[in-house]
Amino acid sequence: MRSIARPAWRIASTLRTQSRAMTNQANGRPKVLTLQSINQAVLDVQYAVRGELALKADQYVHALEDPAKAKGLPFDKVVTANIGNPQQKGLNQRPITYWRQVISLLENPALMEEHLEVIKSIYPNDVIQRAKGLYKEIGSIGAYTHSKGVLAIRERVAKFIETRDGYPADPEHIFLTAGASNGVSQILGLSLQPGDGCMIPIPQYPLYTATLSYIHGRPIPYYLQEPEQWSMNTKVLTEAVAKAKEEGVRVKALVVINPGNPTGACLSREAMEQVVKLCYDENILLLADEVYQRNIFDPEHRPFISFKEVVRSMPAEIANTVELVSFHSISKGVSGECGRRGGYFELVNLSEDVVDQIYKMASVTLCPPVSGQVGVDLLVNPPKPGEESYDQWLAETTLTHDNLASRSSYMCERFNALKGMSCQPAEGAMYLFPKIDIPPKAVEEAKRIGKPADVMYSLQLLDATGICAVAGSGFGQEAGTYHLRVTALCPGVEDYVGKIEQFHNEFMAKWA
Repeated sequence: MRSIARPAWRIASTLRTQSRAMTNQANGRPKVLTLQSINQAVLDVQYAVRGELALKADQYVHALEDPAKAKGLPFDKVVTANIGNPQQKGLNQRPITYWRQVISLLENPALMEEHLEVIKSIYPNDVIQRAKGLYKEIGSIGAYTHSKGVLAIRERVAKFIETRDGYPADPEHIFLTAGASNGVSQILGLSLQPGDGCMIPIPQYPLYTATLSYIHGRPIPYYLQEPEQWSMNTKVLTEAVAKAKEEGVRVKALVVINPGNPTGACLSREAMEQVVKLCYDENILLLADEVYQRNIFDPEHRPFISFKEVVRSMPAEIANTVELVSFHSISKGVSGECGRRGGYFELVNLSEDVVDQIYKMASVTLCPPVSGQVGVDLLVNPPKPGEESYDQWLAETTLTHDNLASRSSYMCERFNALKGMSCQPAEGAMYLFPKIDIPPKAVEEAKRIGKPADVMYSLQLLDATGICAVAGSGFGQEAGTYHLRVTALCPGVEDYVGKIEQFHNEFMAKWA
């Protein structure tokens, strides 16, 4: 394994630090904003998927653009396996043709008015009719919409939810958002007062701990059971609630990510019912992060079940009282339209005066991105059998789904064959979360340099291979265990996994 002496990213970081120091002292005039004067909650915010590893990977990307700097690197490309961003350079998931055709006409509606005959020779008729219908409802996508999002789109989201779950949805309780992350931040920011507790799964997507830090909420961890394929244990949940109460913390909300991120686990109906019952018994708001609901690898064995469907199917005293907010997004599934920033949340059993406050806060930012709203419409109302675009849409989405499932299975098998690594199979989502049995000598070395052992492992993996993954410590994990989150989105999976295998074997031999 090759080492790198003073790489370009470190030189650039040193120069930036020196530059900042000189700027802060310029003319002897102090800066208004310093690390001491800004909102101190910001200093506590950590977001591992875009943290130290991603910054270092970005430096390598720039170094590779310079032939002189690239010559000293042991790899010729950076593989961004740290985040579920399917269409980014290097992963190159192909956008759905139907989506891009409809959106292109809405970006330039003059094509439908002044060049319709040309457009008819290029685009299927159902695409043109869909774009015309949306244009009639929205007008220019450069204009503000209703703060909840376009009503006609919210009505189609409600129909999608009703078809999925078998229970009606109210468009006035559906808010379109700038991605699910924005919706999560809105709801947590409104729901929790400083010091209120929010139960989060461990491991979890770091959006939750980051947001809780910023709003002075208190994370209450409950641990998923790795040996049982990252299952949820009701006893663990109730013990976490009891412990929080003993410490004087009011447990206000409970987050469930299903399918799981970073674990890929899918909850059983029984486990979901137990969660809902706990929320009923303890009067807790349930937040259901369901953005990976389309990414289920074996739906016949473990189909996706929404928390809305579970809540509504339970006895009336539970079905009509448990307060639920569920989130969905166009960034995941088979669309992968992360940069378009589209999503929604649905409110169930919330009081109308609270709904009014959520609307007020949504109005502060005027409206979610309109292009993202269009994406939500295309997500919940895709081409139907018999329409011109259906066969191509089905072929493209099936290929994307099948590739993700096969890569996930292949990676899991290879990881489990490695000495010192074990990996639970993923039932859905886009990631694997293998456990690494880091040797004690390596753990001691990590302590010496002031880093968690899996962060040291991840940084050295990046240095040796150009693969940017995320250490498990960024998601939370049982004490004394170490993990790595990697996406199953990378093409050329044999080469990608082969590089991880080679690095892992050399790392384990070095620190044995």
